[in-house]
Amino acid sequence: MPSGRVWRDRREAGEELGAALREQLGRPAEALVLGLPRGGVDVAAPVALELGGELDVLVVRKVGVPWQPELAAGAVTAAGLRVRNDDVIAHARISDQELEEAYGQAQTEARERERLLRGDRPPPRLGGRTVVIVDDGIATGATIRAAAELVASHRPAPEQVVAAVPVGPREAIDQLAELVDAVVVLQMPRYFAAVGAWYRDFSQVTDDEVRATLSR
Repeated sequence: MPSGRVWRDRREAGEELGAALREQLGRPAEALVLGLPRGGVDVAAPVALELGGELDVLVVRKVGVPWQPELAAGAVTAAGLRVRNDDVIAHARISDQELEEAYGQAQTEARERERLLRGDRPPPRLGGRTVVIVDDGIATGATIRAAAELVASHRPAPEQVVAAVPVGPREAIDQLAELVDAVVVLQMPRYFAAVGAWYRDFSQVTDDEVRATLSR
């Protein structure tokens, strides 16, 4: 059982996260808040409202171990940027060919999901802006690390890159902090099992709900 704060739902967590970000960042001019679908978008929406920023979505796909898909070997963006969990890859003894096939499939899925959620809208401008990457929590951190690397490597460069999550284990937060200018996290529990344990309502967010949130 979680020993700290349990949120009613993702939106409540997003409201608290937005307040913490506002305290740290103020209201940066032209802030861009990128939610990681699908659950991260529900958290990102109140964050964008609190910061007075633009809301958009950044699609990153987990690359699962082929025979144990829930175990993350890494992650990949629609643009092809890869993050590897080398410890998992070595322990699972995944061959180079198996890994390449898994990354290729995940990238294809990321491209399709991005088109589904964003439609034909042009990608948001990143250069010179404060970009806040938001998810509903961190487990291994592979997905949000891929997102952070993608945003940080963009040219022209953002003014600053901030990662923000309601909850995550300290080790994953520390790894993420190496890639961004700042990390804002509400809780870093000593014993971490699953992100959903910190929400009373952790029901799945649908693609239609993500599209509706973005359109608002």
